[in-house]
Amino acid sequence: MTTTTPRSSAPSRRFVLGGLAAAGGLGLGFHVPFLPPAAAQGAATSTPEINAWVVIKPDETVVIRIARSEMGQGTLTGLAQLVAEELSCDWSKVTTEYPTPGQNVARGRIWGDYSTGGSRGIRESHEYVRKGGAAARIMLVEAAAKGWGVPAGECRVEKGVITHSASGRTTTYGAVAGDAAKLTPPKDVVLKDPKDWTIAGKPVARLDTLPKVDGSQIYGIDLTMPGLLNAAIKDCPVTGGSVKSFDAKAVEGMPGVRKVVQVGDSAVAVVADTFWRAKTALDALPITWDEGPNARVSSADIAAMLAEGLDAKEAYVGNKGGDVAVALSSAAKVVEATYGFPFQNHATMEPMNATVRWTPERCEAWAPTQNGEGALAAVAEASGLSASKCDVHKQLLGGGFGRRGATHDWLRQAVMIAREMPGTPIKMIWTREEDMIHGRYHPVTQCRMRAALDEKGELTGLHMRISGQSILASVAPNRMVDGKDPVVFQGLNPSGPEAAIGYTIPNLLVDHAMRNPHILPGFWRGVNMNPNAIYLECFMDELAHAAGQDPLAFRLKLMGNHPKHRAVLQAVADKVGWGTKPADGIHRGLAQMMGFGSYVAAVAEVSVDGEGALKVHRIVAATDCGHALNPQQIDAQIAGSFVYGLSAALYGECTVKDGRIEQTNFDSYPVMRMDAMPKVESIVIPSGGFWGGVGEPTIAVAAPAVLNAIFSATGKRVRQIPVKNTDLRRA
Repeated sequence: MTTTTPRSSAPSRRFVLGGLAAAGGLGLGFHVPFLPPAAAQGAATSTPEINAWVVIKPDETVVIRIARSEMGQGTLTGLAQLVAEELSCDWSKVTTEYPTPGQNVARGRIWGDYSTGGSRGIRESHEYVRKGGAAARIMLVEAAAKGWGVPAGECRVEKGVITHSASGRTTTYGAVAGDAAKLTPPKDVVLKDPKDWTIAGKPVARLDTLPKVDGSQIYGIDLTMPGLLNAAIKDCPVTGGSVKSFDAKAVEGMPGVRKVVQVGDSAVAVVADTFWRAKTALDALPITWDEGPNARVSSADIAAMLAEGLDAKEAYVGNKGGDVAVALSSAAKVVEATYGFPFQNHATMEPMNATVRWTPERCEAWAPTQNGEGALAAVAEASGLSASKCDVHKQLLGGGFGRRGATHDWLRQAVMIAREMPGTPIKMIWTREEDMIHGRYHPVTQCRMRAALDEKGELTGLHMRISGQSILASVAPNRMVDGKDPVVFQGLNPSGPEAAIGYTIPNLLVDHAMRNPHILPGFWRGVNMNPNAIYLECFMDELAHAAGQDPLAFRLKLMGNHPKHRAVLQAVADKVGWGTKPADGIHRGLAQMMGFGSYVAAVAEVSVDGEGALKVHRIVAATDCGHALNPQQIDAQIAGSFVYGLSAALYGECTVKDGRIEQTNFDSYPVMRMDAMPKVESIVIPSGGFWGGVGEPTIAVAAPAVLNAIFSATGKRVRQIPVKNTDLRRA
C-alpha cells in the first residue's frame, strides 16, 4: 500500500496542468477501410525504425510512438514508461511522437486502438506496447551480438548500453540501431515481471510537463501555418433547428473577411484573416433561425418526461436476482427515495477547434482528438474523399473528458468550411459560448429506489429504477444490446471487470426506462458511474440510518463476497479514523464504487455553518487499480478527479429554456476555485493481477461522500445535484 502525503487546498498551476484529467466515455469502434502495408505512405522516418513502437537515433535519442491521446492525464508518459521498461533504455533520452491514424490504417492497424476514453489508454494497451519494447530490445542485442560474433545470450543491456559479459565489450543502441532494423522481429517475447521494473511502476517525471510550464506547448488552438485563415461559426442554438436565412453582404466588406458560408443545414461560418475579425463579422451577421418544435422544451418538460419513466411498466433490466416484489411486500420496513442528476457540460479549457486543408485530391486535419481513427472517419465522410486520401495529425488536447472522443461534429464542420476554399488551411475555433451551448452533455436521469428491511434492519431487497437518457442510442446505436444501453448500468452490474456492484443483496432489480430528450448526450468523464454512485451510495446511507446502524458497518455486512470493494472502503475508514469523533463542526460521509476496472472509495469531511455555507475540508480516497504504473501520476489523477467531481456535485448544472441550454460561459457554469478545494489524501492499493483505470473512477465517489457528510452535518438529504440549489440551513 502506498500512502501519499496530504496536499494543500490550492491546486494552483498543478491543477491546470495535471488536473485536466482523463477523458470520460467509452472507446467506440469506427469502420475505416483497410489498406495493405504496401499502400503505406509517409510512415517511414529519416532513421530506420526498430519496429513500429521504437526508433533510435544515432545520438541515442529514443523515440517511442504513442497511439493514444494525451489530454493531461499522463497516458503519454505511462505508455512510454512501459515501452522503455521492456526496452531497457535510458529514460533521460526518451521522447515521443504520434503516428497518424492514416499511417495506422495503411500498416494494417499495427499500433492498435487509437481511442483514449473510459480510462482505457494504458489498461487496454499495456501488453502489446510492452511487447513492442521487448522485441526492440531483443533485436538491438542480437545486432550487437552478431557484430561481435558472440551468442546474444552472453550479452546484457542496461540504460541503452549493451555489454558482452565475457569480454567486457560495450556498444550503444544508437550504434547498432541500423543493423537491428534489418533483423526479423522475434515471434515469442517474454515480458518482465513487474517486481523487476525499474522505470515502470516508478514516479518518474512526466514527459509533457516542461513545455506546458514554459509555454512552448502547442495545442490545436495555437496551431499556425503559412497561408492559414481563421473561421468562426454559429450553429442553431436549438438542437434540431436549421438556418432559415442570412445576409452575407452585410459583413463581406468588413476588415479581413474572406468568405461567408453556410455549414450543413444548421450553421453559418465567417472566414477571415484573424479569428477576432471572423468572430466580429459573425456577431454582426444577420441570421434567421428555424428553431423547430424543440424550441418550446424546458427543463420542467424534461423532468416530467423522466418522472413518467419512473412509473412505466416497461423497462430494460440490467441486474436481477431473487424476487424484489416479494421482498418488498413482506418487509418489516420499506424505505423509498428519488434522486436526480442534471445535464452537465464537459467545459474543456480549450474549446472545440480544428485546422483543415482540403483539395480535390487530399484532405488533412490537425485536431485535438481523443480518437484518431474516429477523427479520420469523420474527415473522410465530410471531405467526400476515401480514407486513403485523408489523414489526421493529432494535437495535444487542452482537455477532453469524453467530448473529443465519440463525436467529431466540430471536425466535420471544419472540413466543410475548408471545402469552400480549396488548398487554403482553415482553422475553425468555437467560441466559449458556442462550445457551451453545443456540447454533448452528461445524460440527465432520475432514479427511484425502494428497499426492504427486515425486523433486524437487514437489507433483503432493493429495486432501482433509472429513468433517463441513453448515450449509445444517440452516439452508437449499433452498440445497443436488444434495445438496451449497457452503459446505463455502470457500477450496478452483477459482475465483470468494468463496473460491478459491491454488495450482495438477496433480492435485487436494477432497470432502466429509456427517455431521450432532444438535448444530445455524450460520454462525460466517469459517464453513468457518476449518478449511479450517488443513487446507490446515498441510498445506502439512508438505509443505514433507517436501520439505526453505522453507515460503514451497514455496508461492510453486505460486502462479504466483494473483498476488493471492502478493502478500499476499509482503507479510507481507517485512514480518517471512522468511528472516532472528528473536530468540532466537522462531519463525515463515505462512499465506494467500482468502475473502469478499478475499486475506489472516499471519506469526505465537511462543515456547514449557521447560514448554510458548505465547506469541504478534506477527502481521503483509496484506489486499487491492480498495477500502479506511475504512483505520482495516480496521485495527481485522484486529486484532479475530485476537482472535476466536486465541480459537478456542487455547481454543475445545465438547464433548458426555449429549447436551448441556458449556461453559456463560466459565469453561469462555475467550477471549483482554489479556495474551495479540499485537502486530498490518496491511498494507492495496487493488489496486482489486473489493470484498472485511474482518471475516472474516483470522480464517482466525490459527490456521494460529500452528500452523505452534508446529511451528517444538517440532517438534510440532497437528492438532486448540484448542491448550490439546496438550502443547507438547519430547519
